[in-house]
Amino acid sequence: MTTATVTKAPMSPKDAALTVIETITQMAQDQKPLMLRVVPEDGATFWTHYPKNDARDKFCKSRWYYHVHAPGNRDKDEHGHFHLFLHRTQLPEGLEPKVWPPQGEDARAHVTHLISLSIDNNGIPRSWFTVNRFVTNEFLYPADVMIEHLPDFDVDHTKEDDLVNRFVTAMVALYRDEIAVLLRERDVRHAELVAEFGDDAYNTASGVEVLSQAPIDLDTKLNSLDLD
Repeated sequence: MTTATVTKAPMSPKDAALTVIETITQMAQDQKPLMLRVVPEDGATFWTHYPKNDARDKFCKSRWYYHVHAPGNRDKDEHGHFHLFLHRTQLPEGLEPKVWPPQGEDARAHVTHLISLSIDNNGIPRSWFTVNRFVTNEFLYPADVMIEHLPDFDVDHTKEDDLVNRFVTAMVALYRDEIAVLLRERDVRHAELVAEFGDDAYNTASGVEVLSQAPIDLDTKLNSLDLD
C-alpha cells in the first residue's frame, strides 16, 4: 500500500461555504434537487448503494455512496444519507487500524468511514452522524487519525454529478470542527460498548449502529462566517 499524492490544498471554511451556497443554488435553479441527481427519478430501491460501485475520486480515492432506508428504519423527515470515506492510501503507510474487518487485508474495500450526512426530503442537509464499524465494514482508525486527515477528503472528481461531488466535499470542509467532535464522541461510545460487549462491540452483536450525531442548521452556520 502506498500513500496517495495530495492533489490540491485543503479547502478553507470560506471557500467551502461559498461552494455549498453555489451548488445548492444551482440545484434549485435547475429544479433538480440533490436526491434526483443521485437516485433514479422513479425512486430509490431501499438499501441500494447509489451509485452501484460507489463514487470514487479518481485522484485521491475518497468516496461516497448514498442510500435510502426503508420506512420505519429512518427518521420520518429523512430522504436518505451519504456515507463518506477516506481510502487507506490517504493515511500514513503502515498505519495499523484500531479494528480490522473480519476479512482482514482481503476486505473488498480498503476504506475507513469518515462520517454520514443525512439529507431531508427537500435535498437539504439535516444532520451528521457516525456509525459502528460493522455498518460499512470499514478499517476502523482512531478519531485523532481521522481528524488529522479530514482536510484530505475530496470527491470533486468522481464520475457522478459535479454539483453533488462539490457539495459533499465542501460540506465536510465547512463542518470539520463539528465532525471532529462527533468522531471523538464515536470513540467514547465505542469504549462504552467494549466495556459491555468486549470484542463484539464493533459487530452486529452489539446491536448499536449510530454512535454519535448532531443536527445541521445550515443557515446559522453560513451566517456565522464572514463571506464578504
